[in-house]
Amino acid sequence: MSSDSLDDIDYAIINILKNDSRLSIREISKMINRSPSTISERIRKLENRGVIKRYTITIDHGRLGYKLNAITLLQVDGAHIEDVEKMLMTEPNVRAVYDITGEYDVAIITTFRDSEELDRFIKKMLKNPYIKRSVTNIILRIVKESPTLDKDYGEK
Repeated sequence: MSSDSLDDIDYAIINILKNDSRLSIREISKMINRSPSTISERIRKLENRGVIKRYTITIDHGRLGYKLNAITLLQVDGAHIEDVEKMLMTEPNVRAVYDITGEYDVAIITTFRDSEELDRFIKKMLKNPYIKRSVTNIILRIVKESPTLDKDYGEK
């Protein structure tokens, strides 16, 4: 779906929901000055087109005891990149898996309670025969982390 097929109402709905997906249809309709049925239909169409993938929450992992974040780059046997990515997706501490270009093939973002947990994860991961090399960097401080772009959608 191209962004050209979205209008100002669609963008207004997206901007409202990206900041608070708990708002009711009625609240959104008041904010945009459109009927609840119009808003409901627009949201359904945005969901069906895949523009809105899901509704979720943002968790502060640190407050739950997960204070160690890491970025790991992996060199993988080319024929098995997707197999390794699928395996990584099942790991509970893996927050993101990226297929990347350059010297490495896969990048992952992980979160752990402590360095011992990270150590166990790395050793388990490196038992995979298709992972040729890895480099792990511990994140010292999260400067910015956002599930969406900060700009208003619909801006040209």
